[in-house]
Amino acid sequence: MLLDLREIVTVGMVLFAVIDIIGSIPIIIDLRTKFGHLESGKASITSGVIMIVFLFVGEEILKLIGIDVASFAVAGAFVLFFLALEMILGIRIYKDEEASSASIVPLAFPLIAGAGTMTTLLSLKSQFHTINIIIAIVLNIIVVYAVLKSSSKIERMLGENGLGVIRKTFGVILLAIAVKLFAANVKGLFV
Repeated sequence: MLLDLREIVTVGMVLFAVIDIIGSIPIIIDLRTKFGHLESGKASITSGVIMIVFLFVGEEILKLIGIDVASFAVAGAFVLFFLALEMILGIRIYKDEEASSASIVPLAFPLIAGAGTMTTLLSLKSQFHTINIIIAIVLNIIVVYAVLKSSSKIERMLGENGLGVIRKTFGVILLAIAVKLFAANVKGLFV
């Protein structure tokens, strides 16, 4: 096993920024207001399973449709770039469909384990060891669970301005990561 604390921290921060659970608190609070109780544990476990399964079979799915990992990683860099712009500029480029209930579907997928997270996982797989990515996923799911459980307390504690600052900070980090992923994988397109 190639456990590397630096890789775990890097991948963990990337996933934390992409999942953006802190920035999603307003959405989570809105879902709780509309539909009542949120199943934090069920949503967290489901999203973790989705991410880990996609980490292993996502590449096979790409091969099946004839796309190489370098191409997917470059595409992932673009997705991360646009997600970062959304976070930094406070705009919505990608619009989710309105949720009909606060079950697994709006929480686990697409809010936590959405398209951006899936793209990021395969992009990260081309750069980091799988065991470190799995550990980072598990650590992020623990954070996601804690945030879902205490979303109303966090909202009161940080306030709207605090949430905005955190969202923009992680947006800048995500933007830098997108540039790094693009630079590392774009060479593979021309080889």
